[in-house]
Amino acid sequence: MKVGRTILFVTLFIFFLVFISVIFTLISKGTMDKVALVRVEGPIIEAKTVVEEIKGYVKDSSVRAIVLRVDSPGGGVVPSQEIYNEVKKARAVKKVVVSMGSVAASGGYYISAPADRIVANPGTITGSIGVIMVVPNLKGLLEKVGIKTEVVKSGKNKDLASVFRGIGDEERQIIQGVMDDVHEQFIAAVAEGRKMEIDKTRKISDGRIFSGRQAIGVGLVDEIGDLDDAVKVAGKLAGIDGEPVVVSKSEKGVISKLLDGKMPEELSRVLPDLHLKYMYYMYMP
Repeated sequence: MKVGRTILFVTLFIFFLVFISVIFTLISKGTMDKVALVRVEGPIIEAKTVVEEIKGYVKDSSVRAIVLRVDSPGGGVVPSQEIYNEVKKARAVKKVVVSMGSVAASGGYYISAPADRIVANPGTITGSIGVIMVVPNLKGLLEKVGIKTEVVKSGKNKDLASVFRGIGDEERQIIQGVMDDVHEQFIAAVAEGRKMEIDKTRKISDGRIFSGRQAIGVGLVDEIGDLDDAVKVAGKLAGIDGEPVVVSKSEKGVISKLLDGKMPEELSRVLPDLHLKYMYYMYMP
């Protein structure tokens, strides 16, 4: 009798171990089908947060593709260029898809250009490929209230674009030269990212804006769709079968979700019947 119980116990124990092994194998396989979601929302003031997030997902072997959700009117030139470069590096390793929200213009388009695919809503405002610098002129106001400024400088252009006076012809030429050079950098980046001829790119790079639907016609966007569509596109490009698991910076792991009384997507996919309660604008008005 004891021998029979022992055999039964051992059999059940082995079955339990095999069951647990299968479950965790399936969960592990599911976690290899991830699409990471990186959000760029609002003015692009700094690049560090987004760059580090992209780098982390590039190193994460469980992430097969990255979706960059862009909802930004643009921002600083340098942070836009830094994010652009990181997206370009990421694309060399993994599939990158951009999902455009309400606005993805100027710097918002700059960082989108190197992606494998750009998905926009039909009413998305995009384009605005240009550079702008606005300098207030307070000279008239200050003269009315009797305020004068005294400037001591070495180098005649050290107070270039001062708000306390107008911009002279020579100064305007200097500033225009900088704007033109940065604009050419923008045009070259778009042409490279979108694999467009530079002359064709230049024709649509006069600062004009496009709706998402119009942008398809000029080659700035690949297809119409929302964020969910972009995730599906990313999964398909990455060779993921079925619905991809979407992760973001704040995403919790399987164990953390279970402790919170929530059903992890990774587990629900393999056990569907188990449920737990649970400035490239430097300025833009």
